[in-house]
Amino acid sequence: MKTEIFHQSEESNSSSKLFERALRTIPGGVNSPVRAFRSVGGTPFFTERASGSQLVTSDGKSLIDYVCAWGPAIHGHNHPLIRGAIERALEKGTSFGTPNPYEVEMAELIVELVPSIERVRVVNSGTEATMSCIRLARGATARDKIVKFAGCYHGHVDSLLVKAGSGALTFGHPTSAGIPRSFSRETIVIPFNDLEALDRAFAEHGKSIAGVIVEPYPANNALILPQPGFLEALRKRCSEHDALLIFDEVMTGFRVSLGGAQEREGVLPDLTALGKIIGGGLPVGAFGGSETIMRELAPDGPVYQAGTLSGNPLAMAAGIEALNLLRRDPPYKRLNTLGRHVKHSLEAIAKDLGIPLQVPQMGSMFALIFSDGPILNDRDVSDSRTDQFNKVFRSCLENGVYLPPSAYETCFISSAHSEEDIDKTIAIIGAALREL
Repeated sequence: MKTEIFHQSEESNSSSKLFERALRTIPGGVNSPVRAFRSVGGTPFFTERASGSQLVTSDGKSLIDYVCAWGPAIHGHNHPLIRGAIERALEKGTSFGTPNPYEVEMAELIVELVPSIERVRVVNSGTEATMSCIRLARGATARDKIVKFAGCYHGHVDSLLVKAGSGALTFGHPTSAGIPRSFSRETIVIPFNDLEALDRAFAEHGKSIAGVIVEPYPANNALILPQPGFLEALRKRCSEHDALLIFDEVMTGFRVSLGGAQEREGVLPDLTALGKIIGGGLPVGAFGGSETIMRELAPDGPVYQAGTLSGNPLAMAAGIEALNLLRRDPPYKRLNTLGRHVKHSLEAIAKDLGIPLQVPQMGSMFALIFSDGPILNDRDVSDSRTDQFNKVFRSCLENGVYLPPSAYETCFISSAHSEEDIDKTIAIIGAALREL
Protein backbone atom coordinates (compact mmCIF):
# COMPACT_ATOMS: atom_id res chain seq x y z
CA MET A 1 0.00 0.00 0.00
CA LYS A 2 2.77 2.48 0.91
CA THR A 3 4.54 1.70 -2.37
CA GLU A 4 1.36 2.55 -4.30
CA ILE A 5 1.09 5.92 -2.54
CA PHE A 6 4.53 6.97 -3.73
CA HIS A 7 4.02 5.76 -7.28
CA GLN A 8 0.67 7.23 -8.30
CA SER A 9 -0.35 7.60 -11.90
CA GLU A 10 -1.62 10.94 -13.19
CA GLU A 11 -5.13 9.51 -13.26
CA SER A 12 -4.98 8.48 -9.61
CA ASN A 13 -3.86 12.00 -8.70
CA SER A 14 -6.96 13.59 -10.23
CA SER A 15 -9.11 15.58 -7.80
CA SER A 16 -11.83 12.93 -7.70
CA LYS A 17 -9.36 10.13 -6.96
CA LEU A 18 -7.51 12.20 -4.36
CA PHE A 19 -10.80 12.98 -2.63
CA GLU A 20 -11.71 9.29 -2.57
CA ARG A 21 -8.36 8.56 -0.90
CA ALA A 22 -8.74 11.48 1.51
CA LEU A 23 -12.16 10.27 2.65
CA ARG A 24 -10.55 7.05 3.85
CA THR A 25 -8.12 8.81 6.20
CA ILE A 26 -9.30 12.40 6.86
CA PRO A 27 -12.67 13.34 8.44
CA GLY A 28 -14.85 14.54 5.58
CA GLY A 29 -11.82 14.27 3.31
CA VAL A 30 -10.62 17.77 4.26
CA ASN A 31 -8.56 19.45 6.98
CA SER A 32 -10.85 22.47 7.26
CA PRO A 33 -14.63 21.98 6.86
CA VAL A 34 -15.45 24.69 4.31
CA ARG A 35 -13.10 23.05 1.80
CA ALA A 36 -15.49 20.10 1.48
CA PHE A 37 -17.83 22.07 -0.88
CA ARG A 38 -20.86 20.67 0.95
CA SER A 39 -22.72 23.99 1.05
CA VAL A 40 -22.18 24.71 -2.66
CA GLY A 41 -22.54 21.15 -3.95
CA GLY A 42 -20.13 18.88 -5.75
CA THR A 43 -16.74 17.66 -4.59
CA PRO A 44 -13.65 19.77 -3.97
CA PHE A 45 -10.80 20.12 -6.41
CA PHE A 46 -7.19 19.62 -5.28
CA THR A 47 -4.57 22.23 -6.13
CA GLU A 48 -1.38 21.02 -7.80
CA ARG A 49 0.38 24.38 -7.86
CA ALA A 50 -0.28 28.11 -7.77
CA SER A 51 1.34 31.24 -9.14
CA GLY A 52 0.26 34.86 -9.15
CA SER A 53 -3.53 35.07 -9.39
CA GLN A 54 -3.91 31.50 -10.67
CA LEU A 55 -4.47 28.08 -9.16
CA VAL A 56 -3.81 24.97 -11.23
CA THR A 57 -5.80 21.94 -10.14
CA SER A 58 -4.67 18.34 -10.08
CA ASP A 59 -6.82 17.94 -13.21
CA GLY A 60 -4.75 20.57 -15.03
CA LYS A 61 -7.41 23.32 -14.95
CA SER A 62 -6.37 26.95 -14.37
CA LEU A 63 -8.56 29.11 -12.13
CA ILE A 64 -8.48 32.82 -11.32
CA ASP A 65 -8.36 32.65 -7.53
CA TYR A 66 -10.37 34.92 -5.22
CA VAL A 67 -9.78 32.86 -2.08
CA CYS A 68 -6.07 33.75 -1.94
CA ALA A 69 -5.37 31.04 0.65
CA TRP A 70 -8.23 32.58 2.69
CA GLY A 71 -6.48 35.93 2.88
CA PRO A 72 -2.69 35.62 3.26
CA ALA A 73 -1.82 35.83 -0.44
CA ILE A 74 -2.10 39.60 -0.84
CA HIS A 75 0.91 39.44 -3.21
CA GLY A 76 -0.51 36.49 -5.10
CA HIS A 77 0.72 32.92 -4.95
CA ASN A 78 4.35 31.82 -4.87
CA HIS A 79 5.80 35.32 -5.03
CA PRO A 80 9.48 34.98 -6.02
CA LEU A 81 10.79 37.32 -3.31
CA ILE A 82 8.84 35.55 -0.57
CA ARG A 83 9.93 32.17 -1.92
CA GLY A 84 13.52 33.40 -1.96
CA ALA A 85 13.29 34.56 1.66
CA ILE A 86 12.04 31.11 2.68
CA GLU A 87 14.83 29.41 0.74
CA ARG A 88 17.51 31.54 2.43
CA ALA A 89 16.03 30.83 5.86
CA LEU A 90 15.73 27.13 5.07
CA GLU A 91 19.47 26.91 4.47
CA LYS A 92 19.98 27.82 8.15
CA GLY A 93 17.46 25.33 9.55
CA THR A 94 13.75 24.75 9.99
CA SER A 95 13.19 25.32 13.72
CA PHE A 96 15.48 25.97 16.66
CA GLY A 97 13.46 26.04 19.89
CA THR A 98 15.41 29.17 20.82
CA PRO A 99 14.95 32.86 20.04
CA ASN A 100 16.04 33.74 16.49
CA PRO A 101 16.80 37.04 14.72
CA TYR A 102 13.78 36.81 12.40
CA GLU A 103 11.24 37.02 15.23
CA VAL A 104 12.87 40.21 16.53
CA GLU A 105 12.67 41.82 13.10
CA MET A 106 9.04 40.74 12.74
CA ALA A 107 8.15 42.22 16.14
CA GLU A 108 9.84 45.50 15.21
CA LEU A 109 7.90 45.66 11.94
CA ILE A 110 4.54 45.01 13.60
CA VAL A 111 5.18 47.60 16.33
CA GLU A 112 6.22 50.11 13.68
CA LEU A 113 3.21 49.53 11.43
CA VAL A 114 0.22 48.77 13.70
CA PRO A 115 -0.80 51.93 15.59
CA SER A 116 -2.00 50.36 18.86
CA ILE A 117 0.75 47.78 19.33
CA GLU A 118 3.77 48.54 21.54
CA ARG A 119 4.64 44.94 22.36
CA VAL A 120 3.78 41.81 20.37
CA ARG A 121 4.05 38.06 20.77
CA VAL A 122 4.08 35.69 17.80
CA VAL A 123 2.06 32.45 17.84
CA ASN A 124 1.16 29.84 15.22
CA SER A 125 -2.39 30.66 14.11
CA GLY A 126 -5.14 33.23 14.25
CA THR A 127 -7.03 30.98 16.67
CA GLU A 128 -4.07 31.05 19.04
CA ALA A 129 -3.91 34.83 18.71
CA THR A 130 -7.57 35.42 19.63
CA MET A 131 -7.47 32.79 22.37
CA SER A 132 -4.45 34.53 23.88
CA CYS A 133 -6.11 37.95 23.64
CA ILE A 134 -9.10 36.63 25.59
CA ARG A 135 -6.94 35.05 28.28
CA LEU A 136 -4.85 38.20 28.57
CA ALA A 137 -7.94 40.44 28.79
CA ARG A 138 -9.33 38.29 31.58
CA GLY A 139 -6.02 38.21 33.41
CA ALA A 140 -5.41 41.94 33.10
CA THR A 141 -8.90 42.93 34.27
CA ALA A 142 -9.61 40.11 36.74
CA ARG A 143 -13.00 39.70 35.02
CA ASP A 144 -14.49 36.72 33.21
CA LYS A 145 -17.09 37.72 30.63
CA ILE A 146 -16.41 38.51 26.98
CA VAL A 147 -18.74 40.31 24.59
CA LYS A 148 -18.69 39.13 20.98
CA PHE A 149 -20.87 39.84 17.98
CA ALA A 150 -23.06 37.26 16.26
CA GLY A 151 -21.52 36.19 12.98
CA CYS A 152 -17.98 37.21 13.90
CA TYR A 153 -15.60 34.24 13.75
CA HIS A 154 -12.53 34.34 15.97
CA GLY A 155 -11.14 30.87 15.37
CA HIS A 156 -12.25 27.63 16.99
CA VAL A 157 -11.74 28.84 20.57
CA ASP A 158 -14.28 27.16 22.87
CA SER A 159 -15.63 30.32 24.47
CA LEU A 160 -15.78 32.18 21.15
CA LEU A 161 -17.32 29.52 18.90
CA VAL A 162 -20.74 30.81 19.86
CA LYS A 163 -22.90 32.37 17.13
CA ALA A 164 -19.83 32.27 14.90
CA GLY A 165 -19.59 32.90 11.21
CA SER A 166 -17.49 31.12 8.59
CA GLY A 167 -17.75 27.34 8.45
CA ALA A 168 -20.03 27.24 11.49
CA LEU A 169 -22.70 29.07 9.51
CA THR A 170 -21.93 27.19 6.32
CA PHE A 171 -23.06 23.99 7.98
CA GLY A 172 -25.98 25.58 9.80
CA HIS A 173 -24.57 25.12 13.32
CA PRO A 174 -23.61 28.51 14.78
CA THR A 175 -22.47 26.84 18.01
CA SER A 176 -20.21 23.79 17.89
CA ALA A 177 -20.86 20.58 19.75
CA GLY A 178 -18.29 19.79 22.40
CA ILE A 179 -18.37 23.19 24.11
CA PRO A 180 -19.54 23.05 27.75
CA ARG A 181 -22.42 25.35 28.57
CA SER A 182 -20.34 26.75 31.42
CA PHE A 183 -17.88 28.11 28.82
CA SER A 184 -20.53 29.72 26.67
CA ARG A 185 -22.16 31.34 29.71
CA GLU A 186 -19.10 33.58 29.96
CA THR A 187 -19.70 34.84 26.40
CA ILE A 188 -22.30 37.55 25.77
CA VAL A 189 -23.41 37.56 22.12
CA ILE A 190 -25.05 40.62 20.58
CA PRO A 191 -25.83 41.72 17.01
CA PHE A 192 -23.18 43.61 15.06
CA ASN A 193 -23.94 47.33 14.56
CA ASP A 194 -26.33 47.27 17.55
CA LEU A 195 -25.17 49.80 20.15
CA GLU A 196 -28.37 49.49 22.17
CA ALA A 197 -27.63 45.80 22.72
CA LEU A 198 -24.09 46.67 23.75
CA ASP A 199 -25.35 49.22 26.25
CA ARG A 200 -27.76 46.66 27.70
CA ALA A 201 -24.90 44.16 28.07
CA PHE A 202 -22.77 46.68 29.94
CA ALA A 203 -25.72 47.80 32.07
CA GLU A 204 -26.35 44.23 33.19
CA HIS A 205 -22.83 42.78 33.30
CA GLY A 206 -20.48 45.79 33.20
CA LYS A 207 -18.43 44.90 36.27
CA SER A 208 -17.88 41.38 34.93
CA ILE A 209 -16.95 42.19 31.31
CA ALA A 210 -13.24 41.77 30.63
CA GLY A 211 -13.39 42.79 26.99
CA VAL A 212 -15.27 43.20 23.75
CA ILE A 213 -13.86 41.30 20.76
CA VAL A 214 -14.83 42.24 17.22
CA GLU A 215 -13.81 41.87 13.62
CA PRO A 216 -13.75 45.54 12.55
CA TYR A 217 -15.12 44.37 9.20
CA PRO A 218 -16.72 40.96 9.84
CA ALA A 219 -15.30 38.89 6.98
CA ASN A 220 -16.26 35.37 7.96
CA ASN A 221 -19.94 36.08 7.40
CA ALA A 222 -19.72 37.28 3.82
CA LEU A 223 -18.65 40.90 4.48
CA ILE A 224 -20.47 43.18 6.91
CA LEU A 225 -19.38 46.80 7.20
CA PRO A 226 -19.72 48.86 10.38
CA GLN A 227 -22.19 51.69 10.42
CA PRO A 228 -20.65 55.18 10.76
CA GLY A 229 -19.58 55.73 14.36
CA PHE A 230 -20.03 52.11 15.45
CA LEU A 231 -16.36 51.29 16.04
CA GLU A 232 -15.79 54.67 17.72
CA ALA A 233 -18.71 53.90 20.04
CA LEU A 234 -17.19 50.52 20.92
CA ARG A 235 -13.99 52.27 21.90
CA LYS A 236 -15.86 54.77 24.04
CA ARG A 237 -18.04 52.18 25.81
CA CYS A 238 -15.06 49.96 26.65
CA SER A 239 -13.11 52.91 28.06
CA GLU A 240 -16.10 53.99 30.16
CA HIS A 241 -16.47 50.52 31.69
CA ASP A 242 -12.74 49.68 32.06
CA ALA A 243 -13.10 46.79 29.63
CA LEU A 244 -10.55 46.02 26.92
CA LEU A 245 -11.41 46.46 23.25
CA ILE A 246 -9.98 43.62 21.15
CA PHE A 247 -9.74 43.91 17.38
CA ASP A 248 -9.51 40.62 15.53
CA GLU A 249 -7.48 41.80 12.53
CA VAL A 250 -6.46 38.33 11.38
CA MET A 251 -8.28 39.11 8.11
CA THR A 252 -7.94 42.88 7.90
CA GLY A 253 -4.42 43.32 9.28
CA PHE A 254 -2.14 44.66 6.51
CA ARG A 255 -4.87 43.97 3.95
CA VAL A 256 -7.15 47.01 4.13
CA SER A 257 -4.22 49.31 4.89
CA LEU A 258 -0.65 48.99 6.12
CA GLY A 259 -1.83 49.56 9.68
CA GLY A 260 -5.00 47.49 9.32
CA ALA A 261 -8.59 48.50 9.96
CA GLN A 262 -7.58 50.43 13.07
CA GLU A 263 -5.42 52.76 11.00
CA ARG A 264 -8.09 53.10 8.34
CA GLU A 265 -10.85 53.83 10.87
CA GLY A 266 -8.76 55.81 13.35
CA VAL A 267 -9.96 53.64 16.26
CA LEU A 268 -7.31 52.07 18.49
CA PRO A 269 -8.08 48.85 20.36
CA ASP A 270 -6.34 47.70 23.54
CA LEU A 271 -5.38 44.34 22.02
CA THR A 272 -5.05 43.20 18.42
CA ALA A 273 -4.99 39.68 16.98
CA LEU A 274 -3.08 39.22 13.72
CA GLY A 275 -2.34 36.38 11.32
CA LYS A 276 -2.39 35.40 7.65
CA ILE A 277 -0.34 38.09 5.82
CA ILE A 278 2.37 38.22 8.52
CA GLY A 279 3.29 34.63 7.63
CA GLY A 280 3.62 35.17 3.90
CA GLY A 281 1.57 32.00 3.34
CA LEU A 282 3.04 29.92 6.19
CA PRO A 283 1.23 29.18 9.47
CA VAL A 284 1.36 32.15 11.84
CA GLY A 285 -0.48 34.36 14.29
CA ALA A 286 0.39 37.21 16.63
CA PHE A 287 -1.21 39.39 19.25
CA GLY A 288 -0.16 42.67 20.78
CA GLY A 289 -1.10 45.77 22.67
CA SER A 290 0.30 48.35 25.04
CA GLU A 291 3.44 47.66 27.00
CA THR A 292 1.44 47.76 30.24
CA ILE A 293 -1.05 45.10 29.17
CA MET A 294 1.52 42.88 27.50
CA ARG A 295 3.62 42.85 30.68
CA GLU A 296 0.89 40.65 32.16
CA LEU A 297 2.18 37.80 29.99
CA ALA A 298 4.61 35.19 31.29
CA PRO A 299 7.50 35.30 31.95
CA ASP A 300 6.94 38.90 33.15
CA GLY A 301 3.41 38.40 34.47
CA PRO A 302 0.91 35.76 35.62
CA VAL A 303 -0.90 35.11 32.29
CA TYR A 304 0.63 31.99 30.76
CA GLN A 305 1.04 31.48 27.02
CA ALA A 306 3.60 29.36 25.16
CA GLY A 307 4.25 27.59 21.87
CA THR A 308 6.95 25.22 20.63
CA LEU A 309 7.01 26.60 17.08
CA SER A 310 6.17 30.23 17.86
CA GLY A 311 8.43 32.56 15.89
CA ASN A 312 9.34 29.78 13.45
CA PRO A 313 12.19 31.12 11.27
CA LEU A 314 10.64 30.06 7.95
CA ALA A 315 7.30 31.72 8.73
CA MET A 316 9.03 34.83 10.05
CA ALA A 317 11.27 35.14 6.99
CA ALA A 318 8.27 34.81 4.67
CA GLY A 319 6.23 37.30 6.67
CA ILE A 320 9.01 39.87 6.89
CA GLU A 321 9.35 39.83 3.11
CA ALA A 322 5.57 40.09 2.68
CA LEU A 323 5.41 43.14 4.96
CA ASN A 324 8.45 44.77 3.38
CA LEU A 325 6.87 44.38 -0.04
CA LEU A 326 3.80 46.20 1.27
CA ARG A 327 5.98 48.98 2.69
CA ARG A 328 8.09 49.43 -0.43
CA ASP A 329 5.23 49.45 -2.91
CA PRO A 330 1.86 49.84 -1.16
CA PRO A 331 -0.84 48.23 -3.35
CA TYR A 332 -3.84 49.57 -1.45
CA LYS A 333 -4.98 52.31 -3.82
CA ARG A 334 -4.91 49.97 -6.81
CA LEU A 335 -6.58 47.12 -4.89
CA ASN A 336 -9.37 49.43 -3.78
CA THR A 337 -9.85 50.61 -7.37
CA LEU A 338 -10.14 47.00 -8.55
CA GLY A 339 -12.50 46.17 -5.69
CA ARG A 340 -14.79 49.09 -6.47
CA HIS A 341 -14.78 48.14 -10.15
CA VAL A 342 -15.99 44.65 -9.22
CA LYS A 343 -18.62 46.07 -6.86
CA HIS A 344 -20.12 48.65 -9.22
CA SER A 345 -19.97 46.40 -12.27
CA LEU A 346 -21.72 43.43 -10.65
CA GLU A 347 -24.32 45.55 -8.91
CA ALA A 348 -25.11 47.26 -12.22
CA ILE A 349 -25.46 43.92 -14.04
CA ALA A 350 -27.70 42.55 -11.28
CA LYS A 351 -29.86 45.67 -11.30
CA ASP A 352 -30.39 45.39 -15.07
CA LEU A 353 -31.41 41.75 -14.58
CA GLY A 354 -33.71 42.52 -11.67
CA ILE A 355 -31.65 40.36 -9.30
CA PRO A 356 -31.29 41.63 -5.71
CA LEU A 357 -27.52 41.56 -5.18
CA GLN A 358 -25.40 43.40 -2.63
CA VAL A 359 -21.63 43.58 -3.13
CA PRO A 360 -20.14 44.99 0.08
CA GLN A 361 -16.52 45.95 -0.54
CA MET A 362 -13.63 47.23 1.52
CA GLY A 363 -10.36 47.61 -0.33
CA SER A 364 -9.40 44.22 -1.74
CA MET A 365 -12.24 42.41 0.06
CA PHE A 366 -15.71 41.91 -1.38
CA ALA A 367 -18.66 39.53 -1.10
CA LEU A 368 -21.72 38.51 -3.12
CA ILE A 369 -24.90 38.62 -1.02
CA PHE A 370 -28.19 37.93 -2.78
CA SER A 371 -30.48 40.21 -0.83
CA ASP A 372 -32.44 43.43 -1.22
CA GLY A 373 -30.24 44.75 1.60
CA PRO A 374 -29.00 46.55 3.50
CA ILE A 375 -26.53 44.16 5.15
CA LEU A 376 -26.06 45.25 8.77
CA ASN A 377 -25.63 42.04 10.75
CA ASP A 378 -25.51 38.25 10.62
CA ARG A 379 -29.28 37.91 10.30
CA ASP A 380 -29.24 39.89 7.07
CA VAL A 381 -26.63 37.52 5.66
CA SER A 382 -28.44 34.40 6.88
CA ASP A 383 -31.67 35.61 5.32
CA SER A 384 -30.05 36.05 1.91
CA ARG A 385 -30.56 33.71 -1.05
CA THR A 386 -27.59 31.41 -0.54
CA ASP A 387 -29.02 29.05 -3.19
CA GLN A 388 -28.38 31.75 -5.79
CA PHE A 389 -24.81 32.16 -4.59
CA ASN A 390 -24.30 28.41 -4.89
CA LYS A 391 -25.46 28.44 -8.51
CA VAL A 392 -23.14 31.35 -9.31
CA PHE A 393 -20.26 29.58 -7.57
CA ARG A 394 -20.67 26.42 -9.65
CA SER A 395 -20.99 28.34 -12.91
CA CYS A 396 -17.90 30.41 -12.15
CA LEU A 397 -15.86 27.35 -11.20
CA GLU A 398 -16.82 25.65 -14.44
CA ASN A 399 -15.70 28.71 -16.38
CA GLY A 400 -12.36 29.34 -14.67
CA VAL A 401 -13.09 31.56 -11.64
CA TYR A 402 -12.71 30.27 -8.09
CA LEU A 403 -14.90 32.04 -5.54
CA PRO A 404 -15.00 30.92 -1.89
CA PRO A 405 -17.03 27.67 -1.63
CA SER A 406 -19.52 29.21 0.80
CA ALA A 407 -21.93 32.13 0.70
CA TYR A 408 -20.60 33.08 4.14
CA GLU A 409 -17.03 33.79 3.07
CA THR A 410 -15.27 36.84 1.66
CA CYS A 411 -13.49 37.17 -1.68
CA PHE A 412 -9.96 38.58 -1.83
CA ILE A 413 -8.10 40.38 -4.61
CA SER A 414 -4.31 40.22 -4.69
CA SER A 415 -1.78 42.58 -6.21
CA ALA A 416 -1.11 39.80 -8.74
CA HIS A 417 -4.62 40.11 -10.19
CA SER A 418 -4.45 42.01 -13.46
CA GLU A 419 -7.08 44.30 -14.90
CA GLU A 420 -7.64 41.55 -17.47
CA ASP A 421 -8.28 39.04 -14.65
CA ILE A 422 -10.83 41.39 -13.10
CA ASP A 423 -12.64 42.13 -16.36
CA LYS A 424 -12.76 38.42 -17.23
CA THR A 425 -14.12 37.66 -13.77
CA ILE A 426 -16.84 40.31 -14.05
CA ALA A 427 -17.87 38.83 -17.40
CA ILE A 428 -17.98 35.27 -16.01
CA ILE A 429 -19.94 36.27 -12.89
CA GLY A 430 -22.22 38.37 -15.09
CA ALA A 431 -22.92 35.36 -17.29
CA ALA A 432 -23.65 33.30 -14.17
CA LEU A 433 -26.11 35.96 -12.98
CA ARG A 434 -27.91 35.80 -16.31
CA GLU A 435 -28.36 32.05 -15.83
CA LEU A 436 -30.27 32.51 -12.57
